[in-house]
Amino acid sequence: MWPEHLDVGAVRFARPTARFEEVLAFYRDVLGLPVLAEWRDHAGYDGAVFGLPGTPVHMEITQSGAPPRIPEPHPENQLVLYLRGAGARDAAATRLTGHGHRPVAPENPYWSEHGAAVFQDPDGWQVVLAPWVFGAEPPPGRRP
Repeated sequence: MWPEHLDVGAVRFARPTARFEEVLAFYRDVLGLPVLAEWRDHAGYDGAVFGLPGTPVHMEITQSGAPPRIPEPHPENQLVLYLRGAGARDAAATRLTGHGHRPVAPENPYWSEHGAAVFQDPDGWQVVLAPWVFGAEPPPGRRP
């Protein structure tokens, strides 16, 4: 239950990259997320905002500095897309592999145990394709 005192109308989370063009292509062209906004050299930043399911959820990718600065990859750097079943997971995975991306072992075995497919974006962030909708249904049983 969302707290009544936080009347939030939308959520956007942002992360930096030093590979803006490659990351933009991965999320826009390969994964197929819609670009809601994009800018170049605005106050020293390049950026793009991607739509996620539902209009109030967005992901922002930014690049700044010369050369661009980015934190080192970390196993907790991940985007989890909770999909509506194994067929939706397989369709997304097929699109990614069709663009030359291969599944990777997840940093956390939880994802494999529950049937998720995991890929990496150009920055090494894990993109988890989970075959259930968090909060609406339980994850599939532990896989052998």
